Amino acid sequence: MEQGQFLSAGPTVRQLTGEAVERRLRAAAPGRRSTLTLQPEGTRGDHELNPDLYDPERTMKAAAVLVPLVERKAGLSVLLTRRTAHLRDHAGQIAFPGGRLEPQDADALACALRESEEEVGLRRDLVTPIGQLDVYVTRTGFEVTPVVGRIPAPLELTPDPFEVAEAFEVPLAFFLDPANREIQSRVYQGKTRHFYVYPYRDYYIWGATAGMLNNLVEVMGT
Repeated sequence: MEQGQFLSAGPTVRQLTGEAVERRLRAAAPGRRSTLTLQPEGTRGDHELNPDLYDPERTMKAAAVLVPLVERKAGLSVLLTRRTAHLRDHAGQIAFPGGRLEPQDADALACALRESEEEVGLRRDLVTPIGQLDVYVTRTGFEVTPVVGRIPAPLELTPDPFEVAEAFEVPLAFFLDPANREIQSRVYQGKTRHFYVYPYRDYYIWGATAGMLNNLVEVMGT
């Protein structure tokens, strides 16, 4: 039985191929950069909607995530995880598999593949890397490199029960529909904070994950 639950978007699913996404990633899409420059202009992150969060003097920690695109007959889907409720950081939130770079990681790709294997049991030899999104700066002090990879179906996963409560898939077409993206706000430590949200069924996809998905949508030119 497959561990990654596939959730259909319905009859309007757009037929996209991994090759099409790879071509877009390789193109010079507006707003994309090959390297991160720690300046307010051109950096991606939580501060895009909240400029006062940007701190050019802050020491950043390198991290990476895998943006896994599963190649199914119905079209591409995005593999996501829901973190367990007992974790100290981002408990219960929707995330890509990933984490901070460790000394044994040669680069962001190595980190993303290692973390994906540890978190959801995704064998690294099944992942075909096809590009990267913009480095994303979080308010918690991480520079996150999102590595995009193609994965063939069927997919057998073994999520780590300590970190991952659930692994599931959402059709890429859902994120490509601009009607499905919202900008919401809430008061945090006395200040109103704005953030992207993709509400999908019972899943509330927001924060850095939604920001990176928004970047993927930009790359696809929708």
